[in-house]
Amino acid sequence: MKRKSIALAAFLALAALCTAGCGKEKENTKDALEPVTLNEVAHSVFYAPQYAAIENGYFEEEGIDLTLVTGFGADKTMTAVLSGEADIGFMGAESSIYAYQEGASDPVINFAQLTQRAGNFIVGRTADEDFDWNTLKGKYVLGGRKGGMPEMVFEYILKQKGIDPQKDLTIDQSIDFGSTAAAFSGGQGDYTVEFEPSATALEEEGAGFVVASCGIESGYVPYTSYSAKSSFIKEHPDLIQRFTNALQKGMDYVNSHTPEEIAETIAPQFTDSSVETITTIVRRYHEQDTWKDSLIFEKKSFTLLQDILESAGELNERLDYADLVVTDYAEKALRLDQPG
Repeated sequence: MKRKSIALAAFLALAALCTAGCGKEKENTKDALEPVTLNEVAHSVFYAPQYAAIENGYFEEEGIDLTLVTGFGADKTMTAVLSGEADIGFMGAESSIYAYQEGASDPVINFAQLTQRAGNFIVGRTADEDFDWNTLKGKYVLGGRKGGMPEMVFEYILKQKGIDPQKDLTIDQSIDFGSTAAAFSGGQGDYTVEFEPSATALEEEGAGFVVASCGIESGYVPYTSYSAKSSFIKEHPDLIQRFTNALQKGMDYVNSHTPEEIAETIAPQFTDSSVETITTIVRRYHEQDTWKDSLIFEKKSFTLLQDILESAGELNERLDYADLVVTDYAEKALRLDQPG
């Protein structure tokens, strides 16, 4: 009996030593990762490749300890990047143009593009499978922040349809980002322009119905991209490369898996939504070809972006592509991704 007690004590001591050692090893592994703070403009299924990269451990594979912060608006995300509060910003590339126009001494450079379609939808009070954009004439619409991509793309589409955003309808731009769905649910507006998961949430509560996709109507636009101050990129080229590599893996994942599989993977990022709801949203974005195959921010995309800004009266003068876009990191990430 005494021998058994001694043996048990020895076993428990060994187990404790192993547990402590394993914990220490994990701690040391965590310490070995390079910390990076990423400020995202919003937290939406629209950015599924990014969350797939997080949940599948791709950033850790690239030696990065990622801290994700939601800025709730491109203006706030840009402020975080300029102040050094964030290392990298994820927002509409128009923000980098605004900062450049305002004379930023350390311009914010776009190095990777994630989405190639607008991510917002037109939500009405009733279902309308045969929705015609002319229906918006004379209506009251809850829109987005002036100068922001959601609002500018919406107005760009209206103009393409022969509708004057200033004269043919009323667009309310006074409601804070993320609060339009609640305002619409509370009775404000005839239509609202919503991101996911808000659009689907309105449908699930019976308060609204998606009648049109801005992403489909606008065509391919450089809606959101990753950027950092020029000085940060120059000082940390290896980090930017590894960050981009992780994103490319996330992009590959969503382009090679079903909406159901993607939803299961990114579900921990959206604990307030069911997997079924997330699947519905992923499928909606997947069907409109939201995500690029690569992260390369192409010149034609930058030209279209400036066309949209010019149409909205937000561009002082057209800028050179090379002033605010660098493609080296995305190109290398894509090459590393190719077999052979």
